[in-house]
Amino acid sequence: MAAGEGRARHVVVTGAANGIGRAIAVGFGRQSALLTLVDRDGDQLGRVATEVEVAGGRIAAALSVDLAVAASAGHVLARAWEAAPVDVLVSAAGIYPSIDVLELDAAAWDRVQAVNARAPMLLIAELARRAVQENRGANVVNISSGAAIRSRPGGSAYSTSKAALEAATRAAALELGRHSIRVNAVAPGFIPVASRLNPVTEEYAAAVSDNPLGRPGTPDDVVRAVLWLAGDDAAWVTGQTVRVDGGTSTGAWRLPRAWSDALLPQAEDA
Repeated sequence: MAAGEGRARHVVVTGAANGIGRAIAVGFGRQSALLTLVDRDGDQLGRVATEVEVAGGRIAAALSVDLAVAASAGHVLARAWEAAPVDVLVSAAGIYPSIDVLELDAAAWDRVQAVNARAPMLLIAELARRAVQENRGANVVNISSGAAIRSRPGGSAYSTSKAALEAATRAAALELGRHSIRVNAVAPGFIPVASRLNPVTEEYAAAVSDNPLGRPGTPDDVVRAVLWLAGDDAAWVTGQTVRVDGGTSTGAWRLPRAWSDALLPQAEDA
């Protein structure tokens, strides 16, 4: 049986406390899914769990976890599997420290790669081992970024991590397809989720003018793509990155450094 076919699914969402991850969790809640929520911010995660339940979902677990720790992947999947086998994994956790190359050090670089690229792959490996052992399929959706193909000043570590995530998505899809495990990614463009963003500022207007469709994205734009990739309508789609960016990836990124720092997420869940 394909993952989730004919029944409510068990979905693990990392980075679920805020922003796009939170919206994805609530979106699956509207589909009556069982959810395991993962984030460093345990307090906010509890509030999102309530939102998911109000939307119609059920909570298997809300786990306060630092995904920079390699062992956390095994912990997350073990805890989730205690409630029910996992059908869908969405890796939305990520960090964006804006660091010039001249100021970059090994510790900062390694943490970005650990959270943004290594953790999603370790989670996939843990999920795949369990799914293969039980002869069941699964779906994975990794949240990448437009920065994977269009870097910004201060974003060398972040862009590298997201490019690596997209490459890893393709590689995992190639290896796991024979086990009925699909692996895809969604790469959002400009999604203003931070409360500090003011839509009347010059920075905001510049970001919108860069977009062929003439508007910023919303978390729900991303949610719809994730739900589609995780569902049966995308049953023959794997190894793909869907760019949900209003067409921004078709042209040049023109924002100056100071503006991109103001517009891009800085938090652990970004």
